[in-house]
Amino acid sequence: MSDVALIIERLEDVLEALERIPRRFAGIIRPEDFQDSADGQDRLDAICMVLVGVGEAFKQIDRQTKGELLARYPDVDWTGVKGVRDVIAHGYFDVDAEEVFDICKNDIPVLINTVRTMLKDLADDTAR
Repeated sequence: MSDVALIIERLEDVLEALERIPRRFAGIIRPEDFQDSADGQDRLDAICMVLVGVGEAFKQIDRQTKGELLARYPDVDWTGVKGVRDVIAHGYFDVDAEEVFDICKNDIPVLINTVRTMLKDLADDTAR
């Protein structure tokens, strides 16, 4: 694997960004809440920005580690994580609020826990 310290630093940045999503998602009860008010639209925009950044970061990490790191964590749909970035970045005005709602509700908690585990595992690996 490439420079582990750089991967750890990038994962720490990703974790910090991901941890903002639950705060931004708080109070969103249904997908329509993203579209029914300016506040909801602002939250959707902010969450989408994080998803784009996270997807790009995982694309880079996957390239840097030649696919080895992400493969160690099969509970996450990494293709989906990286693909969401492309969908949002290339079709921003067509973002599906229901998809983002589902991602926030079901995928983000798993992704946050997985990144925490990745960081712990990498720290343990470097301590050996």
